[in-house]
Amino acid sequence: MATVLCPEIPASGFSFENCKRNALLENKGLALPKATKTGTTIVGIIYKDGVILGADTRATEDTTVADKNCEKIHFLAPNMYCCGAGTAADTEMTTQMVAAKLELHRLYTNRVTRVCTANQLLKQYLFRYQGYIGAALILGGVDIEGPHLYMIHPHGSSVDLPYGTMGSGSLAAISVFESRWKPQMEEEEGVQLVRDAIAAGIFNDLGSGSNVDICVIRKGSVDYKRTYDEANKKGVKQGSYRYQRGTTAVLSTQVVDVEEVSVIPIEAEQMDVA
Repeated sequence: MATVLCPEIPASGFSFENCKRNALLENKGLALPKATKTGTTIVGIIYKDGVILGADTRATEDTTVADKNCEKIHFLAPNMYCCGAGTAADTEMTTQMVAAKLELHRLYTNRVTRVCTANQLLKQYLFRYQGYIGAALILGGVDIEGPHLYMIHPHGSSVDLPYGTMGSGSLAAISVFESRWKPQMEEEEGVQLVRDAIAAGIFNDLGSGSNVDICVIRKGSVDYKRTYDEANKKGVKQGSYRYQRGTTAVLSTQVVDVEEVSVIPIEAEQMDVA
């Protein structure tokens, strides 16, 4: 009986052909392509009545500031938001995809979506691609069990903590939390703490900058404070850059006469139509 060979079906999703290329280059002693460095500071804390998330607003392309007012706190559901660090497109599309699934889940069950459900969807999706999706996320929200805060890493691991930071400015931000965070904080004190943590990342990390965005999530309400604080304001020019007339010497002058030529319009009936 003859064996029928099925044509090869192209794989969907991400292509891992570059892994073989990198291994070949390494065996030949050539330099491997460098990983893209991203810059961000995102933080989150649990306070007395809910969760407070914070993020800076600088988006970079290598050493170039691509966007000074990038929105890094993404909507997931009416009771939860998610901060994203890493590749801007990956964080935006991943959170949008999960937000759509959470909305379908809410419409089907007619219940408030639990934060652990969003955490499970995000970590399973990221684990599927083994870190090739550059999305480091801080998920915060309030459900029937109270406030929750999850740190989700690009490889798919997650941890539930009372406070956390991620991104290139996370070391500066976590130092603020380690010294000042305490359980059962009041909202005003928590907002100031998150603001100071983001400002620490802005002033100590080149990849973070511009403004401070803060999102306060309580039971039944959300207060998204876009551009809560301009931590790094643009400086004022100290002097005038306008030079007085005659500052630069005129070496030579040449005047050219241009003959003016008038254009006579051609009437439509005088035109020859082929």
